[in-house]
Amino acid sequence: MKLGVNIDHIAVLREARKVADPNPLDALSIVKRAGADQITIHLREDRRHIQDIDALNIIYHSPLPVNLECALAPEILDIVCELQPHRVTLVPEKREEVTTEGGLDIFSNAEELTKTIRRLKQHEIEISLFIDPTLDNVEMSEKLGVEWIEFHTGKYANVYAMLYANLGNTHHTIKELELPRSELKEILEEEVSNLRTLSCHAMELGLQVAAGHGLNYQNVQEIADIETIEELNIGQSIIARSVFTGLEKAILDMKELLGQ
Repeated sequence: MKLGVNIDHIAVLREARKVADPNPLDALSIVKRAGADQITIHLREDRRHIQDIDALNIIYHSPLPVNLECALAPEILDIVCELQPHRVTLVPEKREEVTTEGGLDIFSNAEELTKTIRRLKQHEIEISLFIDPTLDNVEMSEKLGVEWIEFHTGKYANVYAMLYANLGNTHHTIKELELPRSELKEILEEEVSNLRTLSCHAMELGLQVAAGHGLNYQNVQEIADIETIEELNIGQSIIARSVFTGLEKAILDMKELLGQ
């Protein structure tokens, strides 16, 4: 299974003080040396972490393919077409969110997506859609003609945390907290089964499958065991561990869990 390392949180640390350090560009050679397969960044409309100059320098200098996540925003798409990263992952975006809260609504945005996908293909950019894991989303993604889908694994990660980790680290609802552990375990098993079934179906349709969001050193194993998921994009947990172990060791630790 391939590993894409999202380096947004290096920029988050820099932007906290509005200074020059740490520079996300300095991570590129370390990520490569540690054996990761891809650099992932998210150029948001609000520029809360990665800036335009970061995206330009990372795409220009990266020894690995760059997966640039972005919303269906004309200004951002203009930049994307100019920079021509290896892949664009189209994601939903809300300014008030702490992190991406769900998959892209590809049905409500079908007309705009069709135009955007056509435009990106004209620039020879590989396209992925960040979607919630549902059958309708998988089949609609195939109809839209993209090469990749990436499953939003937030529900899996949240339920896992409710069962096995500190509840304070989850994006949970009161309703979910009221469920007994036995029901939470059933939900977790169902979510893994759903991801396995849908990734297999997506592969049969000719789509390549990635997954990401909320994955960490505790919960990644069950997702990594799904053979039809080809790639995981992981950021926050790797960067958080790197504060204590260094970035190369944090990536190597994750790769070990992925069986690499």
